[in-house]
Amino acid sequence: MKEDEGNGATYRALTIGAVVEFLKPEFSDISISKIRYLEDEKLIAPKRTTGGYRLFSKADVERLRTILVLQRDEFLPLKVIRQELSRKGTVAVRPTSGRRFKKVSLKPPPPASDAKSFTLEEALEASGAEGELVRELEEYGLISGVSSGGTRRYDQTDVEVMAAASDLAQYGVAARNLKTLKSSVDRESALLLQILSPTLRSQNPQTRKDGIAALENLATVSSYLKHLLLIKDLRKYIAS
Repeated sequence: MKEDEGNGATYRALTIGAVVEFLKPEFSDISISKIRYLEDEKLIAPKRTTGGYRLFSKADVERLRTILVLQRDEFLPLKVIRQELSRKGTVAVRPTSGRRFKKVSLKPPPPASDAKSFTLEEALEASGAEGELVRELEEYGLISGVSSGGTRRYDQTDVEVMAAASDLAQYGVAARNLKTLKSSVDRESALLLQILSPTLRSQNPQTRKDGIAALENLATVSSYLKHLLLIKDLRKYIAS
């Protein structure tokens, strides 16, 4: 896919994997999951193909480079970076909420016929993960592919897990090491469901809808709290 640059030259839009390879010499810690995180935080907004793949224009890549430089050289938090981008005249993507953490969605997945899914080959390309890692992630219950027509397919969340696990693998973290995270998530999920069990089981549609909204909020706050506690705990070792 080529984009007209207005001066007779053309620029080929890059996939997320190509962007990582392009910026890797300048930013050694760049990764697919890091770029996706910046997208989740509404700092970048690459276009999508009809198949759901991200395509980064020249402007997208330059914006991403600016963000990475501000993080690496100025140690600026994302909130300040967003302000800096606005001040420089760069089109800033406004956050969807004034909250300091991303709202999660627990909406049921779309029908199988409409759901976006990936073959193993597509999942490996989109996530940057190795095939052996994906096999281990599935073995330990961290992802759950579904066989359809003799083909193993994975949903978007599975691919995101693959990408994050692939980043951790670069530091020697194997899939088996992630079982403790999975166990922690299972316990947390059980606790949240227990708290809201009466409303979630209600036969009243509005009561159940309110229960699901409350569950989403609990999940968001709980995730953010875990993030804060992790940072707090790690700081003790950095400061010592």
